[in-house]
Formats: sequence, structure tokens, C-alpha cells
Amino acid sequence: MSEKKVLVEVKDLKKYFKVGRNAILKAVDGIDFKIYKGETLGLVGESGCGKTTCGKTVMGLYPATSGEIIFDGIKVNELKGKEKKAFTRKAQIIFQDPYSSLDPRMTVGDIIGEGIDIHGLYTGQQRTEKIYELLQTIGLTSEHANRFPHEFSGGQRQRIGIARALAIEPEFIVCDEPISALDVSIQAQIINLLIRLQKERGLTYLFIAHDLSMVKHISDRVGVMYLGKMVEMAPSYELYTNPKHPYTEALMSAIPIPDPEEERKKKRIEIEGEIPSPINPKPGCRFASRCRYATEKCTQETPQLKEVSPEHFVACHCIK
Repeated sequence: MSEKKVLVEVKDLKKYFKVGRNAILKAVDGIDFKIYKGETLGLVGESGCGKTTCGKTVMGLYPATSGEIIFDGIKVNELKGKEKKAFTRKAQIIFQDPYSSLDPRMTVGDIIGEGIDIHGLYTGQQRTEKIYELLQTIGLTSEHANRFPHEFSGGQRQRIGIARALAIEPEFIVCDEPISALDVSIQAQIINLLIRLQKERGLTYLFIAHDLSMVKHISDRVGVMYLGKMVEMAPSYELYTNPKHPYTEALMSAIPIPDPEEERKKKRIEIEGEIPSPINPKPGCRFASRCRYATEKCTQETPQLKEVSPEHFVACHCIK
């Protein structure tokens, strides 16, 4: 790829939640990353690591505690009023749960058309035709416009969620675990739909997921989060074939291999030790209590992301 344009840049992003009189949950604790125009950045990590909070904070659904979110050169986490509305026209989100993210009292046509109405893009017959076009784009028909969400399967509801996100023709979409609530047989269809839409419309994705195989399939680069910190980031192929961070190594060893013979030979890295709390965390590396390579320095000093090979960044004191 020649000169790449940065569409989204996150600098030292923090999102804290007060959960008691003196307790602070550090869901996202100082992470940095860039997303280039037209690419998919995958974000992985175990439940509770802060992936979804990161995505929602980037979108402005959660106010950032501190840090900068820059979209196409504009610092968006400080925008208000018309400027904020203009940003939401360019950035949308596909939610994890297709059952709870659609208003059961609204028809599919009104759900898809809500964004069109808010931004005043189309009215009358043009609005109707746009909704029908979006339904056909996601694999449904115009006849589905007058139905309600409860009349659809999980996969169809997620397609409706995708159409809602596409309705205002955004440049950037946060895909917040869009396949985790779906049957395995449907997941590949949704992933292929997202890939096709990206090629046709030049979309940029932040793709958040648990399924490492799917993330590898759709992502250009992948970031690995652990308890609010970014521990590794690299091009997809590089990360999956040459993981550096001990946590990433363990994650990759858990990916099943389709060949039963190879699967039996594979050595899985098991993570042991105490899982630290993200509430008022101790200083040092968050993974130190579970890392087989941890030294005294790891428990005292927080490692910073550093480039260990071209475009491959790791936050680990043991990696030189």
C-alpha cells in the first residue's frame, strides 16, 4: 500500500467508571491506535478487556475520561451541536445484540429510515426508494419494510442493523461483535456481507470480536487488548503467524485447526495465575500475575507499545 491516509486516530484514550466511593474501573486505560481509510482494524481480547467500551467511546456513546479521538483531522470528542451531528453522519455502529438493538415498536422501514429523517437526506418517494434499495443490498426485499423486528431471525435482524448503519452513507463503522449472538451457519454470511459492502462503498471498519478466526479473515491489522491496555498490534498475517506478547501467544494457541491430526499435535499454551481486577489496578504490567516470563520490573513498571519489527508493536518488557 502506498501512502495511507489516517481516518481515525486515538491518542492516550481513557474511559473510567466510578463503581464505588473510592473505586475506579479503568475499562480503557491509555491506548493509542490509528485506522487507515478503507482498512479493517480488528480488536480482540477476552471478555472484560475493554474492547466494546473502546468502540463506544470512539463513537461518542461514552464520553472519554481523557485522551483524543481524531476523525479525518478533527478532534471529535470535544464536538457539540451541529458539529457533533455532522460527525455521526460519517460514523456509525453495528451493535452486538440484534435482538435488543432494534426498537420492537417500529417497522423495519422506520428503523432504517430514522437516520435518514434525522439528517434530512431524503423525503417522500425518494426516502422509500432508499429504504427498499438498502433492504435489497443486505439480502432482504421491499416487502420486509412493513414488518416488525420480532418477525425476523437473528441473522436477518443483524442485516437490518447493518442497513440502518448504511442508511446515512457513513465512511466509518464500528462493528461491535456483530456475529457473536448469531448461529455459526449465519456468521460467515454476515462477514461476507460486510466485506462486500466495504469493497463497494470504500468503508473503514473497527471490527470488535472474540472469534479469532473471523478476525483474521476480515482484518488488515489486529490489536490485542488486555484489561484496558493494548498489548500488541500488527498486520493480521504477521500477528497470527508470529505473535510476540505472551498473552497473544496463548490466544493464538487456542485457535482450533480444522485438521484433526494437526489439532492433536498442537501444543496449547495455558494461562495460569490470578486474574487482576481492573478496579484500582496495581502498577506494572496488567498481565504480570499470569505471565510465565514475568520479572520484578514487570510488576513495577507499565510497558509501553514499541515497534519491534515493521508495523509490529508490542508492550512487553521481555521483548527486545
